[in-house]
Amino acid sequence: MPDDTPAEIPATPEAPEPAPGFRRDMMVLTKMRLNVFVLITTFFGFLLASRGHHFDLWRLIHTLLGTAAAAFGSAAFNQLMEVDLDARMKRTANRPLPARRMDPLFAFGVGWILSAAGIIHLAVKIGTWPAVLAAITVAVYVFVYTPLKRVSSTNTLVGAIPGAIPPMIGWTAAGGAFDGGAWFLFTLLALWQLPHFVAINWLCREEYENAGYKMWSDGDVSGRRSGMLAAIFSLGLAMLPVWPWLAGWTPGWLGHVALAGGVLAGLLMAALAGRFMRDGERTSFRRLFLFTLLYLPLELGLLAIAWG
Repeated sequence: MPDDTPAEIPATPEAPEPAPGFRRDMMVLTKMRLNVFVLITTFFGFLLASRGHHFDLWRLIHTLLGTAAAAFGSAAFNQLMEVDLDARMKRTANRPLPARRMDPLFAFGVGWILSAAGIIHLAVKIGTWPAVLAAITVAVYVFVYTPLKRVSSTNTLVGAIPGAIPPMIGWTAAGGAFDGGAWFLFTLLALWQLPHFVAINWLCREEYENAGYKMWSDGDVSGRRSGMLAAIFSLGLAMLPVWPWLAGWTPGWLGHVALAGGVLAGLLMAALAGRFMRDGERTSFRRLFLFTLLYLPLELGLLAIAWG
């Protein structure tokens, strides 16, 4: 699942909280704002799988409840494992654990109860596959991605996996099979996260380097490497809308609109990455980062309208 470096998705750098309290600390511990992303993509997976079939509102609610609990719990585990690193960065030093406002045992209990409750809720109310996918998401995010951030810059690729599974949870919860549609959504979310988090990593590279994280942006003062990576991943996004169009999932003239809109959006993202690669200006990479925030709702909206 997204984190604030990538999947630590998840999304915008967090600023120190000016007036911490228990409620605010719980929101930070569970990365509530960041995990809204998880719920949105889960919803879209459910919505697309329901097209042409009965839309079960209560089933959707139970899906979102279980997914949210698992996501919140994994966020608590993630912060427990990174207390020392968070304490070294200005933007995370005021989180409840590094600031010592919260007992680690309490945070552990929150993580354990929420993660288990979310997976069990999905298993009981929805079905086996959504629960299994949620469990895989938590396991990869907590036990693979989080420790890997200290060891290798490939953590960004690994982190894209748990960030791309939530739409598959929604898809299977609505009765969708593990077919091309499910894997298309997984690929879309995985590819989108890469330029998004390359931008975050470079914009925050000095803090990450000082804290000891291993990122693609380490030592990349000019930004050329980061810009090139973002451009490559963005070109992948530009080609991706051809998949549902060729497969016949986005038929008719709306499908042509979705195809053209998705390709153009991906090319524009690649152009923004290329501009940064050439000029190395922080403002150029910030424009890329902001466009990645716009891209995902635009592409998901086009798919929701055109999906047959």
